[in-house]
Amino acid sequence: MPRLRVVRRLIRLLTGKDLKVPSQRIPAGIYISTNVDSRRSWKSAISVLSSEESAAWADTMTLSPQASPAFSVEIRASYASDRILGSGELIGKLQLSWHELLNHGDEPFELSFPSVHGVHPSLTLKAAVVHACDDALSDSLVDCGIVRDTDAGHAQFAKYVKHKRVSHLKAAVQHFQLVLDQSALTNLAWARLKDIDATTSLFREALALRPQHHPDHPLYLYNLTEALTWRHNKKTAQLYHELLPLCPEGTYLRSIAAGQNGVDYVISGCNDLLTDASEEGICLRRVGHQLRLSALDNLAQAHGSIDDLDTSIELGREALSLCPKGHSDLAYYLNNLAYSLRLRFDHEGKPNDLDEAISLYEEALRLRPVGHEYRDTSLDNLGRALITRFNKRKDIDDITRAVSLHREALTLRPPGHPDRDTTLHNLALALDTSEDLNEAIDLYRESLRLTRLDHAECHLTLSNLSSALSSRFTHTRKNEDVEEAINLCQESLVALPSLHPDRYFSYIWLKGAYMSRYRILHDPADLSLAIDNFRLASCHPTQGFPERIIQAYHWTIAVEQHGHGSALEAYSTFFELLDAHLATRSSTTSRREAAAAFHYARSLPADAATCAIRCDNVRHAVELLERGRGQQWSLASRLKTPVEDLESANPKLAHNYLELSKLVSNAAQDSTTITDRSAADLAATKYRKLMEQWEVAVAEIRSLQAFSQFLLPPLYADLQAAARHGPIIILIASQYSCSAIIVPTSGEPHHVPLPSIALADLKTLKDRFTRAIRHASRMDPAETRTDLIVLLRTVWDEIMLPIVDVLENVLKLKRRSRIWLCPTSAFTSIPLHAAHPFQTRADRSKEPCLEDLYICSYTPTLSALIRSRRMMKKRVSPSFVAIGQGQPGAGKGKALSAVDSELELVHELVPATATHTTISGDAATRAGALEGLEENTWVHLACHGKQDPAQPYDSHFVMRDEHLTLLDIMEKHIPHAEFAFLSACHTAVGDEQTPDEVIHLAAGLQFSGFKSVVGTLWEVDDAVAKHVVEAFYTYMFHPKEVGVMDPTKAAWALNCATHAVKTKVPLEQRIVFIHIGV
Repeated sequence: MPRLRVVRRLIRLLTGKDLKVPSQRIPAGIYISTNVDSRRSWKSAISVLSSEESAAWADTMTLSPQASPAFSVEIRASYASDRILGSGELIGKLQLSWHELLNHGDEPFELSFPSVHGVHPSLTLKAAVVHACDDALSDSLVDCGIVRDTDAGHAQFAKYVKHKRVSHLKAAVQHFQLVLDQSALTNLAWARLKDIDATTSLFREALALRPQHHPDHPLYLYNLTEALTWRHNKKTAQLYHELLPLCPEGTYLRSIAAGQNGVDYVISGCNDLLTDASEEGICLRRVGHQLRLSALDNLAQAHGSIDDLDTSIELGREALSLCPKGHSDLAYYLNNLAYSLRLRFDHEGKPNDLDEAISLYEEALRLRPVGHEYRDTSLDNLGRALITRFNKRKDIDDITRAVSLHREALTLRPPGHPDRDTTLHNLALALDTSEDLNEAIDLYRESLRLTRLDHAECHLTLSNLSSALSSRFTHTRKNEDVEEAINLCQESLVALPSLHPDRYFSYIWLKGAYMSRYRILHDPADLSLAIDNFRLASCHPTQGFPERIIQAYHWTIAVEQHGHGSALEAYSTFFELLDAHLATRSSTTSRREAAAAFHYARSLPADAATCAIRCDNVRHAVELLERGRGQQWSLASRLKTPVEDLESANPKLAHNYLELSKLVSNAAQDSTTITDRSAADLAATKYRKLMEQWEVAVAEIRSLQAFSQFLLPPLYADLQAAARHGPIIILIASQYSCSAIIVPTSGEPHHVPLPSIALADLKTLKDRFTRAIRHASRMDPAETRTDLIVLLRTVWDEIMLPIVDVLENVLKLKRRSRIWLCPTSAFTSIPLHAAHPFQTRADRSKEPCLEDLYICSYTPTLSALIRSRRMMKKRVSPSFVAIGQGQPGAGKGKALSAVDSELELVHELVPATATHTTISGDAATRAGALEGLEENTWVHLACHGKQDPAQPYDSHFVMRDEHLTLLDIMEKHIPHAEFAFLSACHTAVGDEQTPDEVIHLAAGLQFSGFKSVVGTLWEVDDAVAKHVVEAFYTYMFHPKEVGVMDPTKAAWALNCATHAVKTKVPLEQRIVFIHIGV
């Protein structure tokens, strides 16, 4: 039967442009299909997307006369270049009639589709009418479950990208999991992007099914690089290097791989690749200069990796250096770098990071004046940073500016603006911080009304509204406020996985809600629930140490106020977190600055010990004191820990540990001289990576049974070794009570209550001593120091007498035995060794004072004394250096006329058997003094000494040219050093901000290796000090012990010397000298 000739409509498909994919994935290509009566009647070839997001075809579709006059045209993205699983992702769809197409004649015409990400995709077509034989319609695709599930998955994932609703993402995963082959693996991987490890694994599996010569290999390789980018994997640069040659010039995939999110990894990684890769990196740098880091920053926060943040900051600084002034994207780069710095501040708490971030945000805002399309973003960014700084420093100007900035941003985001909810939330946060609670609550509610409950960041608004309601409850006591606050926090927690970083905020606000209700209603269940959330917030691993330390601190306050049983756990958590935080800092000064940021918690070691005593656990009180005090010294000394026992047990591990310790120490010292911010960041990264290797080595050592406690906080059994040659008396000054613990040579520690004195009394006593000593310095030497005598009698009666009673009557300690004083907190400012009853008995004999009864020494910590004793095992032939500087130069203090005669006197008294050197005058420079310290075992220093209470590591001895600082001394490791006499002012006065650290010149010399040190508590009169010096060395080097130089005699010699010079030296100049160490 002859076929009929009929009129057919031919539509030639030419080009498409602005072909944006709703899910923002990179497709293998784009195709066009037509649908008649819900069946696909025609499908074009797959065209590769160009770098301009356009595509071209040479396909023709034929519409038969039987076709419905109405049909639809679809633009779809395919994620495979050969067999398509399902229909791909829908980009755009139009309902048309064929009459509309034919109205254009034979001229090309354009079809515009609904907007995708702000632009309208379009197709260019050309219509024609031909006469041809009748043919059947092309077969439609089989309508099967695989197609339906795949298409439904694409649709749900596109909705998630647009609306950020978790329900859409979950639905996409469910659909994709029903269909698993090569393409489906990739689809599922994209939908699982909240689980980055699963995503990476799926992309690897999919790539394995697309070998190198497969047409989709580049696309699948790109998918894997994206996943590794999110993880900040070092492999990313290598993969981009492999990917670039596989992407034809002009394709969309090439533009992505060599552009915004690809070139930065090639550039940063090219130094590790071959020469040609480096050249390509240089070429790309010339072409692009684009480092878009916002994704890096968000993921660095999510995964909590400080290395990732450092990389972000490093690349951000490079981007700014390459971006000329006036560049259209300069504000963008400024914002990205500022954001990374803000995140690092959250992790590490470095004030400079936050200040720099605010400066960068301010600069970005200046580049976006009124009328700029992105001014609202810069206003919001700067406002949030100022809120953060206000929460740390409480500067009212910061919060006032923040409120103003967020109000302006809100005017730029009127009703209907997609980001209005964010600015409402930020303004509410600023008002909440400034205690304008009612308006803040109203704004949070309005923000919530604009935010779907399954929006990815809805939980933040829920938890912040909860906080505001809790705060209002404390004022109004309206139960509905606190009930709603608790429900909101619980709702936000339900929406978040267990390790989501924002669970931390839900924990702290839920804790606040329960505490608010407990304070009003006094229900013990609320207190227990609050404590549970304190614990969860303090231990949440995705948060930086500073925030968790603050929560642990507030936990200790809450349990002390309300008598909860978790008090000791709270204190231990605080010390553990603070120790870990300080360990991240490379230099001694940065560690001290980090500790000083928590100055309000400086009483915690004493408070923790007092708590343990209340719990009848005196051993644990000693352990907590040791852990909480002297952290600066213990962290610095880790790298100097002797490993003789380890060398015998495992020489290889010992060698590895010592080599890594040396590298870490060198890196720390190098970082102290760097002032350039970028170079400092690189140095910090280097230090951190070395510390990671060092920690691995330490963990390996601890795996040996005999070394399981290596460098861990010592237990009481370990600490008792400090009392081997005499009891240690720890004096505890807590806000809750004052007491002492005596650690005997063996047996259990003894608690000695001091009920007659409180912390406030000690602070008053310290001030009175300062005034009495200042007054005494202006008195005639023969005058009685009445004020000082009264104070020393108070120290005896209220502090030392109860302790002496235990020493004599319980421990049966013999007279003239050695004792060591270990004062904490306010006790560190009191001359405890000089305690004196100044009483006369009935038989006219005088009551003995503390130094009549015992030979007193001090120790900063028990560990310091143990370390000094351990180092005494190796002794070398003694050598003595006397260093004096009596003419320090203009502006460095008055001339010390007695210095030269003092040095001559010392020279005469030192045994002739010892090598003796004198460094004075022009030779007594900083370098000369350091060399003298390093090369000799015994040192006598006579010069001006200055304690810097604000920056204790800048405390110094005054030399001819530069100061010899405490930091200079600490950086030296002098294991053979034995004894130092510091005939200078203020050499044993501690740090006001962190008094329990005992950061002073004498402690610094002990740390660097000197086992026995004589220091001073206040100003020394050099004219009378030489009498003490002469008496000291006379006793130290007794004629009957020719040539013997024993540093352990120093405490006894000082005790004898101060008794011997009573008639020559006034009281304040006798008791100024103290002994520290063995």
